[in-house]
Amino acid sequence: MNDTPSLPPAPADDAWQVICLCADWCGTCREWRAPLEALARAHPQVRFAWVDIEDQADAVADYDVETFPTLLIAKGATPRFLGPVLPHAGNIERLLASLRENGAATAVSEEARALLQRLQSAQLEPI
Repeated sequence: MNDTPSLPPAPADDAWQVICLCADWCGTCREWRAPLEALARAHPQVRFAWVDIEDQADAVADYDVETFPTLLIAKGATPRFLGPVLPHAGNIERLLASLRENGAATAVSEEARALLQRLQSAQLEPI
């Protein structure tokens, strides 16, 4: 039995979620982990999760992660951003602030909706 807590499915409170898609073999991802954890501590009202795409291959299967790290940012069950980002906390803070203020950065695809739904059902590693 897997004791890893999962990201709650479609939060009723419409909470913001930042899901980082990475790989353990990726040096950039390993270096990015600590700053992302600090960002999570600085924003306790946002749910952060770390997804190793190989450990969660079934949930990520239909989405081709081409660049690491890739973030999926959602408000409740609604994806607001899906794409690669520069691994700098300031960039992520500005992106999150902009999304909270203005909505989606770009049109969010059905692919992003499907990925979010699969990830919310999977056992994810919260940060």
